[in-house]
Amino acid sequence: MTGNDRTAAAPAQQGQHRPLRADAQRNEDRLLQAAAAAFTRDGAGASVKDIARQAGVGVGTLYRRFPSKELLIEATYRNEVQLLCDAAPELAAAMPPADALRAWMERFIEFMATKQGMADALRVVLTDDSERLQTRANLATAVGHLLSAATSQGAARTQVAAADVLMALGGISLISGSEHRPDLAVRLIDLLLRGILTG
Repeated sequence: MTGNDRTAAAPAQQGQHRPLRADAQRNEDRLLQAAAAAFTRDGAGASVKDIARQAGVGVGTLYRRFPSKELLIEATYRNEVQLLCDAAPELAAAMPPADALRAWMERFIEFMATKQGMADALRVVLTDDSERLQTRANLATAVGHLLSAATSQGAARTQVAAADVLMALGGISLISGSEHRPDLAVRLIDLLLRGILTG
């Protein structure tokens, strides 16, 4: 999903969406990308000044779009979810089924690392259970798209449930994260794929 294809969410307290100018959208895209990297690395304590600098914008630009760090964290989380969901049909169209599944799973692990970095703040910001359930449903739909593409080509077992795959990936993320071993995530994804793929 490119900046030209998206409209960004207005700050949560406004409760509405408004399209951004192309240059403002590019700034926001860079800010959210830099924020995701910073929160993954440094957690919710990541420096807003560092995020602005990495995005190539001034702190004033960041605060005009996200008046508080909480709003930046919320926007970063939602953006990462959207990017992950959008990636499923793109990967399915561009890669063989097994490669598409593996690439999406690796992106999911990266997403979970970002989410874990923001975990404490997200518990304060995202207090609505319905949003968490909707996020889970959207991610399951993304997995389901990849599984359907693989099944239609005879590359995946027909009885595999998207929700089960998502739960397994969540477990892989927690285990590899607690051990601080990205290589473990790769090996566990290999095992999961062996249970999914027919080859």
